[in-house]
Amino acid sequence: MSACHGGNTAIAAGSERGANTGHGTIVLVGSPNVGKSVLFNALTGAYVTVSNYPGTTVEISRGRNRNSGAVVIDTPGMYTLLPITEEERVSRSVLFRENPQQIVQVVDAKNLERMLAFSLQLIEAGLPLVVVVNMIDEADRIGLKIDLTRLEQQLGVPVAATAAVSGRGMRELVELLFDAKAGAPGKWEAGSLRYDEALERSIRKLEDSLWAEYPLSGRAIALLLLQGDEEMEALIRERDPECIELARAAAACLKQQNGQHIGYRINLRRQAEARRIADRVTVRSPKARTGFAERLSRIMIHPLTGIPILLLILYFGLYRFVGVFGAGTLVDFLEGRVFEGWLNPLAGRLFERILPWPLARELFVGEFGLITMGLRYAVAIILPIVGTFFLAFSILEDSGYFPRLALLVDRIFKRLGLNGRAVIPMILGFGCDTMATIVTRTLETRRERVIATLLLALSIPCSAQLGVMLAVLSLYPAGLLIWAVVIAAVFLLVGLLSAKLLPGSRPNFYMELPPLRPPKIGNVLIKTYTRMQWYLLEVIPLFLAASLILWAGDATGLFETLVRVLRPLAAWLGLPAEAARVFIFGFFRRDYGAAGLYDLQAAGLLSPGQIVVAAVTLTLFIPCVAQLGVMIKERGWKTAAGITAFIVPFAFAVGYGVRWLMRLLGMVA
Repeated sequence: MSACHGGNTAIAAGSERGANTGHGTIVLVGSPNVGKSVLFNALTGAYVTVSNYPGTTVEISRGRNRNSGAVVIDTPGMYTLLPITEEERVSRSVLFRENPQQIVQVVDAKNLERMLAFSLQLIEAGLPLVVVVNMIDEADRIGLKIDLTRLEQQLGVPVAATAAVSGRGMRELVELLFDAKAGAPGKWEAGSLRYDEALERSIRKLEDSLWAEYPLSGRAIALLLLQGDEEMEALIRERDPECIELARAAAACLKQQNGQHIGYRINLRRQAEARRIADRVTVRSPKARTGFAERLSRIMIHPLTGIPILLLILYFGLYRFVGVFGAGTLVDFLEGRVFEGWLNPLAGRLFERILPWPLARELFVGEFGLITMGLRYAVAIILPIVGTFFLAFSILEDSGYFPRLALLVDRIFKRLGLNGRAVIPMILGFGCDTMATIVTRTLETRRERVIATLLLALSIPCSAQLGVMLAVLSLYPAGLLIWAVVIAAVFLLVGLLSAKLLPGSRPNFYMELPPLRPPKIGNVLIKTYTRMQWYLLEVIPLFLAASLILWAGDATGLFETLVRVLRPLAAWLGLPAEAARVFIFGFFRRDYGAAGLYDLQAAGLLSPGQIVVAAVTLTLFIPCVAQLGVMIKERGWKTAAGITAFIVPFAFAVGYGVRWLMRLLGMVA
């Protein structure tokens, strides 16, 4: 029987590279939220690099074990070898291109039955598997006992138990992973899991037609072909083309026999086998009690209690901590005392001495100077806001709250043509819309990705922009409420209309819930530090580049020409002429524009009503250059152009509507 593999042509070509470089490589796989990243960090420590996988924008983490030097790769979440999302495609590519010595499937001890179906598929593929039953402490807490010895006998592959967060079982796992005997396919023979006789006959016929060598069992190849795996078909067509026609004929015949989808029949059998194994190896204590964390988890996902909890988190996490402390206290100190009180005057005197040419001095300490604007905006206004946001984000992420938020909003998101899974890029958008637009690749359909991209570009302010908006509006509680209501209403209205206008069916949604835990200070600080490092290395140069462009535009008169074009629109909104500059700033970077709005407010040039109008329009205004570039790359220039053409007039129309509302309320002078 051939040893066969599933993937695309690039995967097949890469497998030879992996064969030369993959000795000692360990690949972590499993569903999302089962603890792969925690396990990865425990195995690698600080020896980690994060980069996009070749040909994709999906990030892969690589590291080396501190003791053995073995390469460890953390893959995105996957549920099956038959990929649906871009993340699953990348994870499958890693499995085959890297030619790993061991594949470590991390499973949630509390949801063993649901996880074992994927275990059976990996074993059926003849891959060198080790199963790690993680979160064993959570299983113990709810009275669930797992007989690991019996589970190992049932599967025929090595099994380990860990509580990766606390370090329990990690020493035994390390010994197992670096034992030369670990990870062999073991007593499980490919084909031990039997399907119905008609399906078995088709599998045998396809296996017999395979002659080339692949790093995956012929049985697994046959099953993927029968389920219509397009990437697999592309690979097999090059090496065993006669197998493709046999597979299509067999699939048509099998479907005609009972009308069921072949994938459904296969998954039903795997799930039945997974249930049988789980029943044999698990015992639930009748005296087990539901703990506080479990009760709190249920409260968080119930609409009647979950929404008030969400509002409290938004109030204390975003408004009080990011808006008041970060954008208020910290910005006042850095911007007022450090830059305005000390650094800017010092820089002005220094460049007055060393640069006698006014135009050259303007580049550094002028209105659009690299120091007086670029560095001041990046370090004094945006950095403390981004830092406090990343800290709050890391606390919520480490606690396990975000998957529960996804379940809470799933019903609402379905009306917007999305599902609860889309809450992840939406939340990331509050950190960086550019990064969040890339993450929309994890959504299953193009329709979902387009809707999510539109909503991110239109109505999700990034952390810096949001923090500045909160700081500017915090002095006017009524204005802050109007701004929040308008942005939320736009998000819902545009989402509902998009779901109606764009063709497609309602998406399905399922997500594993990690345990709800108190955040670990070390994890929170590491995550915050990593994201702040990204900001310092990636964003500050962009601020300086934007200042350089603005300085050049000002020196050549181009900037003033653009400002004159926008002044009538600013006047239409009842804003002073200086507000036109803010919109130009916002195109280069959203947070740049928000910082410009902060300057206008600090200078007393805006009334409370004008601040609300400007904040709404700027929030909805055209995405920044970086986000626009990613939109073009991810969705194509036609879709990106269509989104932009809709956003610009829509933002000003909504701004005018808010101005009209302000007049009714007597808030515009």
